[in-house]
Amino acid sequence: MARPPRAGRRISRLHLVAQVVGYQGELVFDTTKPDGTPRKLLDVGKIHALGWKAQIDLREGLAETYRWYQEQQAAGAIRG
Repeated sequence: MARPPRAGRRISRLHLVAQVVGYQGELVFDTTKPDGTPRKLLDVGKIHALGWKAQIDLREGLAETYRWYQEQQAAGAIRG
């Protein structure tokens, strides 16, 4: 598995989700279609200056959510 993204390293959301859920197939993009939402960059400098820092990074949060979903599905609490 590829190493987790770090600050300053770009990875598409789709590739990140594929890695988290263990998808081994090929991701194919139709380059004749629009990219969707333009890339947005956030400046976290102000909130960091106030002392706030994320406790869970994106990869870890996705992985925890996916594990929870699998547990709930196995318990019959959700369908999907």
